[in-house]
Amino acid sequence: MSLPLAPAGLPPLPPEPARAPVWPASARTLPSGDLAVGGVALAELADRFGTPCYLIDEDEVRARARAWRTALPQADIAYAGKAFLSRAMIRWVEEEGLHLDVCSLGELDLAVHAGFPAERIVLHGNAKSPADLGTALRLGVGRVVIDSTGEIARLAALVPPGSRQKVLIRVVPGVTAGAHAAVRTGMAGQKFGLPVTGGEAGEAVARVLGQPRLELTGLHCHLGSQIASLSPYVTAVRRMVALLARLRDTHGVTFPELGLGGGFAIAYRDGEPAVDPAAYAERVTTELAARCAESGLPVPRLSVEPGRWIAGPSGVALYRVLAVKKSGARTFVAVDGGMSDNPRPALYGARYTVRLAGRSSTAPDRTVTVVGRHCEAGDILAEEVPLPGDVRPGDLLAVPACGAYQLSMAAPYNLVGRPPLAAVSDGRARLLLRRETAEDLRGRDVGA
Repeated sequence: MSLPLAPAGLPPLPPEPARAPVWPASARTLPSGDLAVGGVALAELADRFGTPCYLIDEDEVRARARAWRTALPQADIAYAGKAFLSRAMIRWVEEEGLHLDVCSLGELDLAVHAGFPAERIVLHGNAKSPADLGTALRLGVGRVVIDSTGEIARLAALVPPGSRQKVLIRVVPGVTAGAHAAVRTGMAGQKFGLPVTGGEAGEAVARVLGQPRLELTGLHCHLGSQIASLSPYVTAVRRMVALLARLRDTHGVTFPELGLGGGFAIAYRDGEPAVDPAAYAERVTTELAARCAESGLPVPRLSVEPGRWIAGPSGVALYRVLAVKKSGARTFVAVDGGMSDNPRPALYGARYTVRLAGRSSTAPDRTVTVVGRHCEAGDILAEEVPLPGDVRPGDLLAVPACGAYQLSMAAPYNLVGRPPLAAVSDGRARLLLRRETAEDLRGRDVGA
C-alpha cells in the first residue's frame, strides 16, 4: 500500500543555506503542519510503520551521488558503505555509476548478493581477517587497501598462482582534520594506515613491489570525518604527491591511482557548513595537476569515498513523545527511541535539529532536551533545542540528517529492537528494513 502524494504547490521549508541542506530537497510543509518527504506525509508513515522508524529519500540519494559524478567525471566515486548499507542502497549507487567501499565480510557479502559488480568494490579495514581477504579474492574485488605491513604477505599467500590482486596502500599523511578526536584518522598515533614520516609507508611499498602476486596501483589516505574545510584535502594532495615523487626516485615506478578517501561534512543543524563537491573538485584537481607538473609525474586517477554526504541528508528519523517533565531548570522530552538507534550523540557529542511533525502549533517555543528511553544518563538525542511549548506525549518528532551512522551503528540495547527503514519517492513508501522483533532477539539466544 502506497501512502498519498502531498498536495502540489505547497510552500517548501524555510530555505537552508545552499551548501548545507538539513532536510531532503523534497521536504514540504503541509497545511496541517505536518511534513512530507518524497511526497509522503510523515504522520501517515509513522502510523503505517510505527515508531521509532527511519525513512530515506531515494531521489535525494541519487541526486547526491550524481553531484559527485558531475563534479569529478574522470574520478572513481566509491560510496562508503559503512555509512549505511542495504540492498536498495547498493542498487541505487550501482545504477548511478558509483563504486562501493566495504570494510567487512558482511558488507562485501551483502553487496555481491545484491548484484554489485565485484570489480567496482574496494575492501578497506585496519584488521582484515583471513576470511575477509579470502572471500575478497574469491569474489574478485577490484581493490584491496593494505593497512599494515603484516597484511602484505598474508594477502599475497592467498592469491592463486598465476593471478595478481590489485592493491593500494593506505598511508598516513600527517594531516589533522575531523570534527571529533575519535574520527581523526589522517595523523600518526591512531590505528589506521602506515605513517609517511616514520618510513613505514615507504617500507610497505617496497614489500608490495617485491610480491609478484600483488599489483600496487597507487596510494590511499583518509583524513577523518565531518571535515568542512577544503584546506586539509589540499595539504593531503601536496604530501601524497611528494611521497609519489620520492617513490619514483627510489623504485623507478609511478602509480596510476590516488585515493583521497572521504570525510566530507554535512550539516546537522541549520547554518552549519558542508562540503560542496564542485568546490572540492576544483581545488583538489587544480592542486593535484600543479603538484604533479612540478614533480614531473603523470596525474593519477583520483578516487574519493563519500558516504555520510550521500546518505546522511537523505534520511529522517521519526519518534513518538512518551513523556515531558521538568527537572530543575531543564525540560526533558522523552521519546521511544534513543541511543540504540542513534549512538552518535553519546559517542561524539553530535547535535541534531528536531522538529514537531504531525500537527501545527502556535505555542511559543521553549528550550528542551530530547532524550531516549534507555537506562543511561548519556542517552540524549538532542540537547537544548527549541520545540513548541505545548509538546506532549503522543506527538511525533522528526529529526533530519539521520541517514548515516545511525542504523549502521544501531544495537538492541535493553533488548529494544532496531527500527525499520522505509524508502520514499514520488508519493510512495516501501519497507526496506523491517523492525527487529522480540522473537528475532530471542532467536539468537540458544543457551539454557
